[in-house]
Amino acid sequence: MTSEANFPDGAQPAPARTLGTSDYKTLGLSALGGTLEFYDFVIYVFFATVLGALFFPTDMPDWLRQLQTFGIFAAGYLARPVGGIVIAHFGDIFGRKRMFTLSIFLMAAPTLVIGLLPTYASIGVAAPLLLLAMRVLQGAAIGGEMPGAWVFVGEHVPAKRYGLGIGVLTSGITGGILLGSLIAVAINRHYSPEQVSDFAWRIPFILGGVFGLVSVYLRRFLHETPVFRELADRRSVARELPLRTVLREHRLACVYVALLTWVLSAAIVVVVLYTPTYLQKVHHIPAAMALEANALATLTLTLGCVLAGWACDRIGTRIVMLIGWGGLFVTAYLFYSGLPGTPATLFWHYGLVGLFVGTIATVPIAGVRAFPAPVRFTGLSFAYNMSYAVFGGLTPVILTLWLQRDTMAPAHYVAVLAALGFLLALLPMAARGHAMRDGVAPARGATMAR
Repeated sequence: MTSEANFPDGAQPAPARTLGTSDYKTLGLSALGGTLEFYDFVIYVFFATVLGALFFPTDMPDWLRQLQTFGIFAAGYLARPVGGIVIAHFGDIFGRKRMFTLSIFLMAAPTLVIGLLPTYASIGVAAPLLLLAMRVLQGAAIGGEMPGAWVFVGEHVPAKRYGLGIGVLTSGITGGILLGSLIAVAINRHYSPEQVSDFAWRIPFILGGVFGLVSVYLRRFLHETPVFRELADRRSVARELPLRTVLREHRLACVYVALLTWVLSAAIVVVVLYTPTYLQKVHHIPAAMALEANALATLTLTLGCVLAGWACDRIGTRIVMLIGWGGLFVTAYLFYSGLPGTPATLFWHYGLVGLFVGTIATVPIAGVRAFPAPVRFTGLSFAYNMSYAVFGGLTPVILTLWLQRDTMAPAHYVAVLAALGFLLALLPMAARGHAMRDGVAPARGATMAR
């Protein structure tokens, strides 16, 4: 029997309690760990131009070097489904906490190795191949981290603060981008371009390895989610492969979450991760200024995630999605059409579009509750990571080629996906889903453990 009871936003059946000390501890440690791990994953993109020059032949055309550099970036995304499915599988069987901790350990090691890798000048073609291998390992780790973090927090926090809890966690994850951006700004301010190419580019990766080990330690203080403990007590953990149950019983939810993830990937990959390089290459904005503007946009994104989560608890997910994705459509064209502009307009417009990118918090808010508890981790991880692998990983490559014809390619891409998000908000699943805390009986096809 499934937990088929649907509910409007704000009316989930759960104990009527507010955030307590244990909830704040869970949110704080989860968000901080997400910040440090996502920093490890995205710091690569802030030094893409430098890495392209160091890990590929110097006589290669600049556009081809950037294409291959972002191709290695994409490889991290393409590896996400494998890591996500494996980690989520064991998370649905053995518990959320164990996999939540393992994923961050698997991220720290390759990040540290990247910071120590020899370049093309030293070992030739082996350099980009080793870089590729490390990105694949990073992708496998992040594939389990983000869905695991959302499920972990979603199953911990009170129903009345469900949106805020997911929003705060998402802001912590995006805070990893902000941390990466700030460190990139600091390095570009403190060191000359020659020094950055010589040795300073290694600093953020070595720091990332240390950050990862700190996160592993911090997550020792978290406790298993009450939902999974109840499933274990009831012996309701699925014995059959959770992914098989998901594909048989929850295909519509998978499609819905995959489409939402496509929208999320456009907002993050294009506006936040790709744009600093775009500003330097297309509009010849100095690296330091581009990174400073990006840091501001990432800060407003982080605040926007909290605001979106809070608003979902107050006025409903559907309304927040309609306002947020509509605002992203408008501000994307405002920002990209005004480039290069003046420093003031660059910062103002970039910060504004970043705020509306914060609407991405509605994706996990809707996505986590799209699946029942026994297969929740697997369902979310499969749909999210498969979609991100395709769309998030290929987006920089597509834009690099598209920009050969149209300098407004980023604006068009973001606007089209924002329109898709607006349409998805009109579907019933935007405001309905499975209960988070009550009714955690197994889904159809999930065999009771003996």
